[in-house]
Amino acid sequence: MTRYTGKCLCGAVTYVATGQPRVVAQCHCEECRRISGTGHTVGAMFPIEAVTISGEVSTFRYQSGKASEVTKAFCGTCGCPIYGQNTRTPDHLTLSLGTMDDAEGLEIEVVVFARDRPHWDQLGPDVLSFAGQPDWTPKD
Repeated sequence: MTRYTGKCLCGAVTYVATGQPRVVAQCHCEECRRISGTGHTVGAMFPIEAVTISGEVSTFRYQSGKASEVTKAFCGTCGCPIYGQNTRTPDHLTLSLGTMDDAEGLEIEVVVFARDRPHWDQLGPDVLSFAGQPDWTPKD
């Protein structure tokens, strides 16, 4: 059986998810943009019984536009987002893909709230790309 492990930036929260996720989604809704500090989030949704979380998470809850309650869980020490849960799918957790130790084989299957994607959340052909941290500084 496939096994995915992950952790927060400081290592205080870890998890193991077994099996394949039900879906891997990229979301551009306002809440996901704000909670991630980027233009989107990417998450893998697993049945709750397939996920074991170790360590203490802090949570933040809010109402979605569909009148469901969304819970975002994060490490209280480093602030790293660990998972989201929605009362519309209470038996599932969506793990933040960026926290996985190895997400090999997982691909984005669906994009939601594409209408809310910021114009700057895409790379054009003229954007410089470096394999690692460059010896480069912006020009004034």
